This record gives sequence, C-alpha cells and structure tokens, in this order.
Amino acid sequence: MTHDLLESISQRISGTEDAENCRIYEVANELYRRCRLYESELRKGEKYVRASDIERIITEEYANEFGLWIPISQIFELGTPGPSGNENDTYVKDNLIFKVNNLLNSNGSVLQLFCKMLLHNMLFVETAYKFYGFTGFPGSSIMAVFTQYLIKDATPATMVEIATYMAALGFDSTPIKGRFTNQEFEVWDLLPRNVLKDSEGDIFVIDAEIKLCQNKP
Repeated sequence: MTHDLLESISQRISGTEDAENCRIYEVANELYRRCRLYESELRKGEKYVRASDIERIITEEYANEFGLWIPISQIFELGTPGPSGNENDTYVKDNLIFKVNNLLNSNGSVLQLFCKMLLHNMLFVETAYKFYGFTGFPGSSIMAVFTQYLIKDATPATMVEIATYMAALGFDSTPIKGRFTNQEFEVWDLLPRNVLKDSEGDIFVIDAEIKLCQNKP
C-alpha cells in the first residue's frame, strides 16, 4: 500500500521543480527500499518483526548515516517551545515553526507520515512542509522533524471560512465536520485549531489528515 502511494505521488511530482517535495519523496522511497530489504533478510531467517519496529530500526540507521539524527537532549535547541497537539510538539525560531511528530496519527509509521506530508504540500503550497531530520530515543522510538513558515498574527479560522476556502479549491463539504472531498483527495480534521487566518484575512491550512481517494491515480 505504501509503495503504491509513493508511486502515485512520484507521478504527480515528476518533472516539477519542487526540490523539497522531491527530497521528501526520495527519503521516503529510500526508507521503503531499505525496509523491504530488511524484511527479506528476516524471512530468510524465519524471523518476525513488526513493521513499525523495522521502520524504526531502518530510519535510525539512515538518519545516523546521513547526519540527520538530532539527539533528543538537543531538541529544545530548535527554538522556543510552542503549542503541542495530539501528534506534534512545536518549537518556534524566527520565521519558522519546527514540528516534532510522534507518528501517533500515522499508525507509528514514518512512511505514512512522509506520504501525508507530500499530499499536504501538493494541496496547501502556502504551508508546505520541509523535512529537517529525525529524533527519538535510540533503540526505542523515532520521531520526524519538519518545518513550516510561521503564520504571524494569526487567529483560528471559523468553520464557515474553512468551508469557503476549501470550496474555492474545488472541495465539497461532507456531513462530518471538518471533512472535505473532491475526485482525488479526502481531507479531514480541518478544524479551527488546524486552520489559521492572518491579519489580511488569508486562510492557511497548517495541519490536516489527507488521503488519496480509492481507485484514483
């Protein structure tokens, strides 16, 4: 399933000049490749390891190999602690907000999170994520760190404003509050805590749950 989604995303970003999306895709694709190799070796030895544990092991190795590992003891050096949510601890520095994601909304999967970030970047360019690195407790947990531009002097958008904004993007409302669909995507959790309005009235989706609709390329 992850491979199919990565392939679909690859087709959508192929040929673009979006270097950051390509970088996120390349990291995710390499992690996927290494996880499959690791699983293959385990099958030869008739061992079983949970997929989430394989991802953790491979991601930690990859992060250390490429200098992407941030010791958990240094995480506060990212910036001033900001609001924390269900899946993110945030740190603010200058015009950036760092989000340390605990994978809670991604079923403990780094790969699922990376796919979601790519989908977010396709839909909400103004609040696109950039990959920064990984952190966690070695041998125990893994967390991904992404950055966004900070939306200054912002307030939570109302549900009417959110619905109007999504309609302008070609999305239809659903009976479920904060959930919208079109022919390609389903987006949910678009609630005031995740959608901001700046001093000029512009709307910014800073966080969302997103998936491709079934049977769509």
